[in-house]
Amino acid sequence: MNDKAGIAEVVIYATRYCPHCIRARRLLDAKRVCYRETLVDTSAGSRREMERRTGRRTVPQIFFGGRHVGGFDSLLVLETTGELDRLLSADPLAGCA
Repeated sequence: MNDKAGIAEVVIYATRYCPHCIRARRLLDAKRVCYRETLVDTSAGSRREMERRTGRRTVPQIFFGGRHVGGFDSLLVLETTGELDRLLSADPLAGCA
């Protein structure tokens, strides 16, 4: 996690070693986005929560506020189209707690 936030809350469900999870973290870190990471490989309850919220079993699963963005590929599309910057600047926060 970094020290700059964008929207109300960014949540990423991930595992420690998944290559797509690592890439998602790197992209969010490069954007200096604060996010809350929930590791689903260390908690069965967290995996069930992710599956309930998304209907998906793959990681990462990323949320911007209440909006389910999807996985890394979806995050990358947002980045390449410029939409990610727009989303992150739409509701800036003072910083991370």
